[in-house]
Amino acid sequence: MVVERVTGVSLSRASVWRLLTGRLGWSLQRPERRAVERDESEIVRWIAHEWPRIKKGP
Repeated sequence: MVVERVTGVSLSRASVWRLLTGRLGWSLQRPERRAVERDESEIVRWIAHEWPRIKKGP
């Protein structure tokens, strides 16, 4: 583990988590699962016009 390599102190994952969240105030952050290129207006248009046509079938 990096902590042990850098400091010479062996810590469990739980201890590292407590240090990061408790003492340092860090929080778990996850990236949004959306493409940067996403075009919201085009999505709204597609749902309103194309999806009903596809859903109906031929």
